[in-house]
Amino acid sequence: MTDTSNWERQLLEKLAGAALAEQKRARQWRIFFRLIWLLIFAFIAANIYLRNDEKARVGLNDGGHTAVIDLEGVIDNQSDTANKLGQALSDAYSDKNTRGIIINANSPGGSPVLSGMAYDEILRQKKAHTNIPIYVVVNEVCASGCYYIASAADKIFVDKASIIGSIGVLSDGFGFTSAMEKLGIQRRLQTAGDNKAMGDPFSPLNPKHEAIRQQLLNDIHQQFISAVKAGRGARLKNDPELFSGMIWLGEKSIPLGIADGYGSVQSVARDIIKSAKTVDYTQQDDLSSRLARRFGVEFAGGVKSLFDTRLF
Repeated sequence: MTDTSNWERQLLEKLAGAALAEQKRARQWRIFFRLIWLLIFAFIAANIYLRNDEKARVGLNDGGHTAVIDLEGVIDNQSDTANKLGQALSDAYSDKNTRGIIINANSPGGSPVLSGMAYDEILRQKKAHTNIPIYVVVNEVCASGCYYIASAADKIFVDKASIIGSIGVLSDGFGFTSAMEKLGIQRRLQTAGDNKAMGDPFSPLNPKHEAIRQQLLNDIHQQFISAVKAGRGARLKNDPELFSGMIWLGEKSIPLGIADGYGSVQSVARDIIKSAKTVDYTQQDDLSSRLARRFGVEFAGGVKSLFDTRLF
């Protein structure tokens, strides 16, 4: 009995020791990951502080500079294009040493709603700051929604190989009715409202719905055309392809009045604005957005539209 009791006691001691060791390791890992997160927070906070401090020092000590704002990537809610551009413009205009603003554009387009919002914001801030010019410099591409926004600027500059234009609207999708028939799948859809299932890819094409969709596209296209005409004015040439969704290289866009001339961020700052020093006012994602994207838990807000409409 004594040997058995000793064996049981030794086993319990080993199990208790193993459990304590496991708890210690778990605690060490928790401390490690907390330190990692603290370092990440500190790094991001330091970057934000240094960025703001640089702008502040420039504003206090510089005799004049050109504000640069990047317009990159797809124009959508995830990138928060309209809000970021508006805030960047406000920051640039509020700096008394800003001599001019350059939007450095490199985007294929995106949401017509967000493009229109950004366009309107540029016009609003231009009206409030008539003494500070705002130009767009096209990097590789400025098409569709990007050009919608660009047309609000005072002038547009391109490289001879830049891609620009695509003044049009599209809506795309898929139809699965033939595949469903082959697989013997039945679509059991009930709606309240004759047009509620418009755009449903699992239902046959409905001529009435297609006509409605086409009218929506036509109306958005006319909004786009009106904005470009208002922004570019008499510079636009009377070309039948101008509003067809056609794209052009930079060297072809200038004679059409889609762009005003050749230029880069540096050359426009130096030769047009006459202030070669540039300061970047591009808005960065806040800390919560960065962390959300890092772990893939950022979700698009609002209700998804019946069909995906975009300006590219």
